[in-house]
Amino acid sequence: MTWQPCCPIESTMSEKIDFNDTGAEFRRGMRRSIPVVIAAAPFGLLYGTLAVGNGLTVGETVLMSATIYAGASQMVGIELFGQNIAPWMLVMSIFAVNFRHVLYSAVSGRATRHWSRLKRYLAFFFLVDPQFAEAERRVAEGRPVTLAWYMGLALPIYLFWVAEALVGALFGQLIPNPEALGFDFLLPIYFLGLVMEFRDRPLWLPVVAVSATVSIAAYYTVGSPWHVSIGAVAGIALAAFWPSQGAARELEERQA
Repeated sequence: MTWQPCCPIESTMSEKIDFNDTGAEFRRGMRRSIPVVIAAAPFGLLYGTLAVGNGLTVGETVLMSATIYAGASQMVGIELFGQNIAPWMLVMSIFAVNFRHVLYSAVSGRATRHWSRLKRYLAFFFLVDPQFAEAERRVAEGRPVTLAWYMGLALPIYLFWVAEALVGALFGQLIPNPEALGFDFLLPIYFLGLVMEFRDRPLWLPVVAVSATVSIAAYYTVGSPWHVSIGAVAGIALAAFWPSQGAARELEERQA
């Protein structure tokens, strides 16, 4: 007599999950969005407050969040809108600050090849920093990046970001100094946790060290928020030009 389990035993987590279940995948994405929404809330509120303080109307403030959807670029925009500069300078400034998103789409494109071109165009509008980080985490876990999961993650972050701009524009002046409450430190803590989750990858420490060093130097020389993209490009350049483990082993064999 052979023993039979009362229910199927799966060997891996990915085998237990039906990635074709659109509703379940969407809910998984929504659950992953919760810490992002909480961490980004102070920045969304702060943007709304600063935008109105710099002369934008409530409608313009919300429209900017809904269309540009990039915190650093929105901060740059509200600083430049009131200055007498050429429109092309404004566009180029925002493009330079957001250049890292071009790199994000290049990396995420490998995990979304199975999507149609139209779906990718739509999805990449939502490819902000935490969206990219969560997608990379999912790839590292060996799970597919499904459109349902991706949009389940993206839509709450986007909708709350726009809503926070509205709330900040209407009521932000009631909190004169949100930094004093430590709200501005929530998002850096979240990103630090994400970075640490990739510490088992090759070249993690050199890339992080170079990116951080260059970013800090750029912060004091070029200024914020340019230092973010400059640090990212430095880390990518190191990873691109550093010989892979396979290439290094082949070189050692040739020299031997």
